[in-house]
Amino acid sequence: MFSTTRSLEKIVQSYKNELRRQISKTTSVTNSDAMAPRLDQPANKTPTNEETGLPKKLLKLQKYHRFLSTLTPQQMPLAARGLAVSKDQSREFMACFPDIVRDLTETSKHVDVPEASRWLAKLLQYNVPNGKKNRGLATVLAYKMLEKPENLTPENVHLANVMGWCTEMFHTHQLLLNDIMEGTEMRRGAPAWHRRPDVGLSSINDAILVQSAMYSTLKKHFHAKPYYKNVIEMFNEMLLKCSTGQFLEKAMAKTDKPDLSQFTMEKYLTIAKYKTAYHTFQMPVGLALLMSGVDDLETHRQAKTILLEMGQFFQIQDDFLDCFGDPAVTGKNGSDIQDGKCTWLAVVALQRASPAQRHVLEEHYGSSKPEDVEKIKELYETLQLPHTYSVYEDATYDLLRTQIQQVTRGLPHDLFFKILDNIFRRNI
Repeated sequence: MFSTTRSLEKIVQSYKNELRRQISKTTSVTNSDAMAPRLDQPANKTPTNEETGLPKKLLKLQKYHRFLSTLTPQQMPLAARGLAVSKDQSREFMACFPDIVRDLTETSKHVDVPEASRWLAKLLQYNVPNGKKNRGLATVLAYKMLEKPENLTPENVHLANVMGWCTEMFHTHQLLLNDIMEGTEMRRGAPAWHRRPDVGLSSINDAILVQSAMYSTLKKHFHAKPYYKNVIEMFNEMLLKCSTGQFLEKAMAKTDKPDLSQFTMEKYLTIAKYKTAYHTFQMPVGLALLMSGVDDLETHRQAKTILLEMGQFFQIQDDFLDCFGDPAVTGKNGSDIQDGKCTWLAVVALQRASPAQRHVLEEHYGSSKPEDVEKIKELYETLQLPHTYSVYEDATYDLLRTQIQQVTRGLPHDLFFKILDNIFRRNI
């Protein structure tokens, strides 16, 4: 059985390498073999602006290959609109949060410093529950799909929701520090926490407060559980992974001008894995596996393999939306070009650029001037990167479906298909 599994893994890896090789081709001819459309997709008439409600700029991008569903407001991907769950599940999850805050701030632990408790409550309420809550909701969804039906008691489901909020506090801790390092102005439609006049650089200590609140919540609710030790180890491991990802990204931005010679696909995918994929995709399912009594290393390895692949594509999707998404729909104004970040778009552009086009990137990438940003976006369109992304999106979807079907060890395929469906906005 294991030799068969290894053979299948080799075939999948070979397909992935060929996909990346095709994307890195320098040709920009629309009908090259690297850009061939899928044969199973019928040719559709391009919808009008009235039919789609899309800005003209986004409609222009759709000419390259097909109707880019990543840009469609009615079916925005996970990177833009969050995990699709039922209203009941969303309400159930949100109803748990006030109790967590109350436990952290209204106990007799810090009666001598009531102002600190009030500040913690304000900190948590402002930063934790107002995002898309992908990680928390995914934790609950995974637990409900992995646990035996007879064990889905109200108490255990409540614990899954608490665990979900711990993943959200983990993510908030990362965002608070990241926003300080990047000088982020807005977060989730409101001023970033450190930009508030009453906060400033004390946000560094606030990030530590959120992390401490996370560990306190874990201890209160799970210290007597047999999986508590493994859960703590997973949170600690994910903290190291995220910190490593932050280091790798910042190491490429130590100068005023980005060093484009370091923008390679290998480095990009490593950053995406460490900074995003581990804690956004592996951690929620890994925690759910532990809560449902699964600590078998091979089961966790199989889940990790497919979830990291999803996480890397999630980051690529986020990069695309940062540049070409509609801020009115995505909820944020893209700044990757201005920040000089190593993104999927920048890496592929460098792979395909002529010497003259590379000079444009070297001159204008990493500048905050609107005219420089526009030059980079125009170059991306000239290199047909929206088209390249569209082909890559389809190929990745097919590849991930194949990988899911190879998962064994009793893992429910429906769980991975559900996550995949959310990423790619498709109905299975």
